[in-house]
Amino acid sequence: MMLLKACHSADGRFAQKLLTDLMDNYSTALRPVDDTDKALNVTLQITLSQIKDMDERNQVLIAYLWIRQTWYDTFLTWNKEDYDGLEVIRIPSSLVWRPDLVLYNKADEASSGVMETNVVLRYNGEITWDAPAITKSSCSVDVSYFPFDSQECNLTFGSWTYNGNQVDISIAMGEGDLSSFVENVEWILGGMPATKNVIMYGCCSDPYPDITYTVLLQRRSSFYIFNLLLPCFLISFLAPLGFYLPADSGEKVSLGVTVLLALTVFQMMVAEIMPPSENVPLIGKYYIATMTMITASTSLTIFIMNIHFCGAEAKPVPHWAKVLIIDWMSRMCMVYEVGENCTDDCGTGSSPLPRGHVHRPQTPGPRRPPRVLPQRPHVAPCCSEPGSEDQKKGGVAFGPCVFCSSGGAGLPGVDPKVLRNVEYIANCYREQRANQNKGAEWKKIAKVMDRFFMWIFFIMVFVMSILIIGRDR
Repeated sequence: MMLLKACHSADGRFAQKLLTDLMDNYSTALRPVDDTDKALNVTLQITLSQIKDMDERNQVLIAYLWIRQTWYDTFLTWNKEDYDGLEVIRIPSSLVWRPDLVLYNKADEASSGVMETNVVLRYNGEITWDAPAITKSSCSVDVSYFPFDSQECNLTFGSWTYNGNQVDISIAMGEGDLSSFVENVEWILGGMPATKNVIMYGCCSDPYPDITYTVLLQRRSSFYIFNLLLPCFLISFLAPLGFYLPADSGEKVSLGVTVLLALTVFQMMVAEIMPPSENVPLIGKYYIATMTMITASTSLTIFIMNIHFCGAEAKPVPHWAKVLIIDWMSRMCMVYEVGENCTDDCGTGSSPLPRGHVHRPQTPGPRRPPRVLPQRPHVAPCCSEPGSEDQKKGGVAFGPCVFCSSGGAGLPGVDPKVLRNVEYIANCYREQRANQNKGAEWKKIAKVMDRFFMWIFFIMVFVMSILIIGRDR
């Protein structure tokens, strides 16, 4: 034990003597070279420990690095035999000359650099300086494919004052050391290749070398899929259902406006985290396309509701609309009235319905015997001339009344005034039925258009969703 303590005290005395001898007449202000025309070679190695944050809006990458610099100091060599075989000592880095390597694309407002750590000094003059650093570097962020985007951020290191003829920089490894990397919850690290560049600036004829490490990042999109995309998908599928909602409910337009407001909230959330650039992110394009689709669906809903509530004042349904919408599109969209199904046109024992005819259940009642109109030499006082304006009410031509059909003699034992009143009531009833039939046809057209646009918008939402998911690179 006494011998071991003596050996340790001897090493301590030799290390102190060595440090005193080395620092005698040593200057940290000049490059440690014998010939000032020769370049001092500095070897750089970067170890990426952690990606602390990627600020897309401010385009800043915050990373935790271990920076290792190695060079040879001609003035800090010794014969290890003269110092009891002492080969390595560790001294504060402020006592020796250090290369002024800085991060060129630094985005930190503070002027602090690497930490003041010790250097490892060997007897042959080799100095190794390991220092941790938290760097904030500018990074050109491309969010065109957000949230399925990948980023490439550069870390460029070089001497701030020395040119390539004074301090030359070389790469210790072909890429950054990732053996101690801590996985990030948002980004997947794809690699960190390193390249050496020699730049000639216009102000000077000397070369200025630098080393650029490219951090390859791929975003983990699961968080954004479940929190931004999936809610948008579900909300988008509510828009076509507005066409399925009955027009009499009064909530068709309210549903479209509510869905539009919900998508606007999600659009604002995306805009807050994205940088203000001309490149609109993929999810932003999807939101804009969906909002445009919902705006169009709401406008069409207002138009269709206007058709649905056509009253007796509306014109009759055109023939082309009956053929195209009521006959053809209604079967294509499977729109049937109550009591009507797809087999009505092919039922046995009944002839096909004429085109444009709207099927309605007939109300059973007493059957009137067929009337044979005699040739009357005069017109009964209860009726006007056949085909006159008095017989055409609301676009419907009424037939002769019961009093007229009896040849002007009336019915036996019935007052002619009563017959005229009954005929007037019958004409009003037929006019009301004609107006109801006309309104039912317009409602049928509105219902068919609702169902048609519902399927069209469902297909549009589905196709847009597939395109968005398919852009995942």
